[in-house]
Amino acid sequence: MIGITKLAWKSLINRKTTVLLTVATIAISVMLLVGVERIRTEAKNSFANTISNTDLIVGARSGQVNLLLYSVFRIGNATNNIDWKSYQEIIHQRAVKWAIPISLGDSHKGFRVMGTNQDYFRFYQYGKKQPLEFKEGKPFNGLFDVVLGADVANKLNYHLGDKLVIAHGISDKSFTRHDNLPFTVVGILKPTGTPVDKTLHVSLEAISAIHVGWESGAHLGNTPDAKVLEKQKFEPAEITAFMLGLKSKIQTFALQRYINEYSKEPLSAILPGIALHELWGMMSMAEQALLAVSVFVVVAGLMGMLTSLLTSLQERRREMAILRAMGAQPKHIFILLISEAVVITSFGIIVGLMGLYLSLSILQPIIQQYYGIAIELTLPTLYELKLLGLVLCSGFVIGVIPAIQAYRHSLSDGMTIRL
Repeated sequence: MIGITKLAWKSLINRKTTVLLTVATIAISVMLLVGVERIRTEAKNSFANTISNTDLIVGARSGQVNLLLYSVFRIGNATNNIDWKSYQEIIHQRAVKWAIPISLGDSHKGFRVMGTNQDYFRFYQYGKKQPLEFKEGKPFNGLFDVVLGADVANKLNYHLGDKLVIAHGISDKSFTRHDNLPFTVVGILKPTGTPVDKTLHVSLEAISAIHVGWESGAHLGNTPDAKVLEKQKFEPAEITAFMLGLKSKIQTFALQRYINEYSKEPLSAILPGIALHELWGMMSMAEQALLAVSVFVVVAGLMGMLTSLLTSLQERRREMAILRAMGAQPKHIFILLISEAVVITSFGIIVGLMGLYLSLSILQPIIQQYYGIAIELTLPTLYELKLLGLVLCSGFVIGVIPAIQAYRHSLSDGMTIRL
């Protein structure tokens, strides 16, 4: 068996150009297959880790996916707002440990502005219960202070002390801007790989202050300047949503039922984990389609190897005849062809994995910065090893086809060739 393996190795070296091209084809296929699986898994993990250690998210009555999208991912808009009195009543329930109010509706150069309070920086967590951390500065304290997410600061090149103007709604037209009330950057958060990076954070009081004179949805009234507003006390009349952390997980369903049956206004309380699972399930078709494309690429690579082996087999009829004449049995010829296929596939898998890890090490910071997906360079998972095992087994099966042909006709084909 060792002699056959050595013979297969020398035969591959003798045809190194063709073999290298075949190995490269399989390597690219493996890179795509495992790369798609790795990115899919990490994207799912990043997606699930967008919010952590939050027991309930409460908003106006709507579907749980819609509530999750606008409250966590800043996508879309709420069907209605929540009365501030309802918020106060709910957060004073005995089961509630902490609450984070959220007020959405404004923007700055394409980035969403979120009104909240100091509890956001104390209790909001993402990933594996990771708290928000400041790269520079501190939380907002003054009425017209703003804290920027990492992407906002990087893409708009903002620094501490810079001034910016918030626009009413998601449009950034001149007639929607609160030009007379500029905000000062007092803090910049560290990257999180979540929608937090693309958000500007201001106080709830600031949201109320900048909308003085905008009560009808347009700037029809008179808005005082910043000095006048800073002397006033503001309390929001309504908010968009709020997040809750409870004293005990056991109380989650009881409080959820209480909120869903709240009599003073129609509200929905959702469990973030269940809503995330439902949202990911909606995208499973695209996920499976991407994986199917990768599988077809691997099949194409293996078909290329089959073509190479069958083509070389026709050119090696003389070699097979000499081996038979030297005492090689048909089973040795069979094992020789299969060994070559397995060696080519194995090298393709190894080179593909090396290429994948090299590519990910280079692209890792770029993917995290632009797509918010943190890819960890860990050893292949059990599922990835199963995929690689299937590729190797497929290479073995592919090798059987030329091996059978060589087994049947090696002697008769070889003896017809003039030595």
